[in-house]
Amino acid sequence: MALLGNLLKGGLSLTTRIQNRKVNFAKVQRKTLSKLLAKARYTQFGEQYNFEEILNTAVFEEDKTFYEKYKQLVPVHNYEKMYREWWHKAREGEKNVCWPGRVKYFALSSGTSEAASKYIPVTKAMTKSFRNTSIRQILSLGRYESLPSDIYEKNFLMIGGSSDLTAIDEGRFEGDVSGINAKNIPFWFEPYYKPGREIARERDWTRKLEKIVEEAPNWDIGFMAGVPAWLQIIMEKIIERYQLNNIHDIWPNLTVFGHGGVSFEPYRVGFEKLLAHPLIYIDTYLASEGFIAFQNRPDADGMKLVLDNGIFYEFIPFNEQNFNEDGELAANPQTLMIDDVKEGVDYALLISTCSGAWRYLIGDTIKFVNKRRAEISVTGRTKHYLSLCGEHLSVENMNKAIELTARELGIMVKEFTVAGVRADSLFAHHWYIGTDDEADPELLRDKIDSHLKLLNDDYIVERRHALKDVIVTVLPSKAFYGWMEKKGKMGGQNKFPRVLKKNLIGEWEVFLQEKGFPSQSSQSSVNAL
Repeated sequence: MALLGNLLKGGLSLTTRIQNRKVNFAKVQRKTLSKLLAKARYTQFGEQYNFEEILNTAVFEEDKTFYEKYKQLVPVHNYEKMYREWWHKAREGEKNVCWPGRVKYFALSSGTSEAASKYIPVTKAMTKSFRNTSIRQILSLGRYESLPSDIYEKNFLMIGGSSDLTAIDEGRFEGDVSGINAKNIPFWFEPYYKPGREIARERDWTRKLEKIVEEAPNWDIGFMAGVPAWLQIIMEKIIERYQLNNIHDIWPNLTVFGHGGVSFEPYRVGFEKLLAHPLIYIDTYLASEGFIAFQNRPDADGMKLVLDNGIFYEFIPFNEQNFNEDGELAANPQTLMIDDVKEGVDYALLISTCSGAWRYLIGDTIKFVNKRRAEISVTGRTKHYLSLCGEHLSVENMNKAIELTARELGIMVKEFTVAGVRADSLFAHHWYIGTDDEADPELLRDKIDSHLKLLNDDYIVERRHALKDVIVTVLPSKAFYGWMEKKGKMGGQNKFPRVLKKNLIGEWEVFLQEKGFPSQSSQSSVNAL
């Protein structure tokens, strides 16, 4: 059982030296782009967009002209354009479409529960990239002085989608990216991996949850990873089943929680009520398109971009010149490499990858919190923000306001979402707060509103003018989980959308009425936009 511990401990000192070494990030990224172009130059995509010509433009490794040529010859793609013109052929079984060979796996992704599934290619090279970055993340724990020396010999609980993937045809499959990764874990990690292959194959979230709870006493968990909401539900179920005071009564060695998918801060208060002592929290940014960043040192304000593992990044300033009010990208957006970005500015992320994504708009917005270390934080989605009248309210603002409000009121907010609505001839924000604690909607509204006024200068200006009101509806948390179940998005990497727009607002209201969920509102509902 000490095999994993010996393997990982052996790499700790080397990893620390590498992480401490001063690196020219732009040079590393140019090299990454060069490798990607060279590998894919004879694919259908590479030949269509003259990858050979782009590569011949670079005279030496420090030369940036080939990036300018890359921007000139290769257009920006969103998912619809990428799938319609290229990825559909790979999914139908064609070889050498956007990456050499035939794609074996496709990750099903909708980002949040409101959209139809997207089919994201996961090549053999990307599977290796996921695995290598996961190992780097585990190795980075060596920087935490409070980490027990035997942590690498404990069990790793990783909650995701089913590894029982759906067959597209013989030898090719589709499913949640976490299920794809679980299916491809290395043999030496299997003794430590929980819930294990059998439970990981379970497709029904309710049955999977029951099996995890049943097996929980047989595991010695030291490390957990997954979406906070689902891990919290699992811990609550285990505590209830075995009449425990907290989760450490059954897993005394639980030390690390690697979270991703959504901001952890709104969940922190409720999560920590289930613990006997604090955990080490590691923030991760793992998408269906790639493992993009992870927190690699204690007390970091953000996550370090993975710059040398098959992903090339471009950054589009998230402003009115590059995006319209619905989050749609302009025809010729400004794009920057990592050496041209500034700290504290919101950027939409554009990636080119070893899965055959080229200048692909992933849909997330980020900002650099430490450019010298290439550390970022995720601020939201290009289409998941509210700017009805210029308030430019980001998901980051929303998460922070909920975190502060929940802490001040001593309540556990398990989920929330926000909709833009009409208020007479002006506008309002309608918040739906999921909590099982007693909560006064009027007090919640005042707290959230006051925090947002401190967090966002544009918000406070518009609250004096066009943003007439803030409405809060308090709902039991099961209302949100019921909506997820209706959408077929229970468990795994799925999460509730932070912003409801267009038809989703009406669907959500109809769902609440049909299910008869009790609610208290600070004001009666107004017309949805």
